[in-house]
Amino acid sequence: MARYVFVTGGVVSSLGKGLSSASLASLLQLRGFKVRVRKLDPYLNVDPGTMSPFQHGEVFVTDDGAETDLDLGHYERFIDLELTASSNVTAGQIYSTVIQKERRGDYLGGTIQVVPQVTDEIKNHIKTLAKESQADVVVVEVGGTVGDIEGLPFLEAIRQIRHEVGRENVYNIHVTLLPFIQATGEIKTKPTQHSVKELRSIGIQPDAIIARSDFDVSNGILDKLALFCDVQKDSVVVLPTVKSIYEVPLVLKNSGIDSVLTKHLQLELESSLEDDWGDMVTRMHVLQNTLRIGVVGKYTDLPDAYISVKEALNHAGVYNDTNIEIVWIQSEEIEKVGCESLLSNLDGIVVPGGFGPRGIEGMIKTAQYARTNNIPYLGLCLGMQMMVIDVARNVLGLESANSTEFEKDTNNPVICLMEEQKNVVNKGGTMRLGNYPCELNPDSYLNEIYGISSIKERHRHRYEFNNQYRDILAEGGLIAQGTSPDGELVEICQLDQHPFMIGVQFHPEFLSRPQRPHPLFREFIGITKNGNHNG
Repeated sequence: MARYVFVTGGVVSSLGKGLSSASLASLLQLRGFKVRVRKLDPYLNVDPGTMSPFQHGEVFVTDDGAETDLDLGHYERFIDLELTASSNVTAGQIYSTVIQKERRGDYLGGTIQVVPQVTDEIKNHIKTLAKESQADVVVVEVGGTVGDIEGLPFLEAIRQIRHEVGRENVYNIHVTLLPFIQATGEIKTKPTQHSVKELRSIGIQPDAIIARSDFDVSNGILDKLALFCDVQKDSVVVLPTVKSIYEVPLVLKNSGIDSVLTKHLQLELESSLEDDWGDMVTRMHVLQNTLRIGVVGKYTDLPDAYISVKEALNHAGVYNDTNIEIVWIQSEEIEKVGCESLLSNLDGIVVPGGFGPRGIEGMIKTAQYARTNNIPYLGLCLGMQMMVIDVARNVLGLESANSTEFEKDTNNPVICLMEEQKNVVNKGGTMRLGNYPCELNPDSYLNEIYGISSIKERHRHRYEFNNQYRDILAEGGLIAQGTSPDGELVEICQLDQHPFMIGVQFHPEFLSRPQRPHPLFREFIGITKNGNHNG
């Protein structure tokens, strides 16, 4: 029978519930337990796919094509498992399912209410994951903050699960903030006390508290939290702000919370398996070199919109013994002031994904600047399309070249809507999503980077390289080095006679891991560091 660890948040949002959940899952995994992780999102959107990156951050895409919360990226990076749609559920999905069942008559004319129909649907999602995965432990993160109206059905559902499976099979962790009052020099516990009071009013007593703080926390504060929140002192953990998110598992491990948790759940305690995570974190703090990498995008005002890109660059940096200083550049600024002042001091450039016409000309100018100045360039999804437009316009002289996403009636649609997308009306969940195969040119530099000729990568796009321009773009030096197995869809472009200028129609950042960086990011940083290219 699976055990459940529920992670809730209090006081404020963005405290690191996702990182705490991922870290706990990794610690349990290192003890030899089979672990699965699930995110419950209380918002009414069916998925994050149509939400603004400025509001929600990155949309993380799973192997099976689900558009999910960015926390699933943390889960995958920390426990190195490829998750699926079953690892994320939103209130929108829950309510949609309940309404569909009511329309079909599944409830036999009964009155549909939050309790029991909505809460039963939430419980079913949680228990189905446990049953299908045969996990020893399922770690469930409840999004939002205790007290949010939309989160109440989810909290009621996890309360009921504890009642149904037994208290010994459930462990509740509450992540809160310990604010520091500058005027008095004090850390305050009252917000945490009130958050726990709110949680207890719903019927959930936390078994442990993870308290976030930017300052040293005294034993007296820990005693106070334990007393007034009614938890054991060894179950009150201080989680300070650390230099790297990959330190969080080490902080939690040193606190002993994994041992307390496994004892409560009556899991046979194994000594931790051999783990080089600590060695990796140590290396992060003694990197010998530094590179300035510019990320030129549409949503750089909120770096969480590109969090997987950020982490993939850092993974590659550790592999190459190099600290990565990311310079976030809004592409619209390039349109205003030009490239020289913003890009001339960079060692390498990444242009990530995005949608819509805003800032596009700045990205095209960025691709042109990288091409003409021999600056290593990695284009991700939209970033590849910017490479194509630049070469078409500025090398081949096709001045009107554009994507039909930005100019529907362009005379030279070098990027166009995929055939299967032409009759699509709904925006949500209808793109080319998830894992797709790609065949590499066996004699190419890309084949050398990957070490294999057949790869699979995750996609999220509607527009594609226009094959009518493949030959003429090749004359301009832009070579298709990777395609779909039938050769119809261009997946990878490489600019000939350039140190490193590669664009991909997929999102390699989703597959990068801290101890196994993605080959493209690994090579991009390696070439940028060494200043040469042997391909």
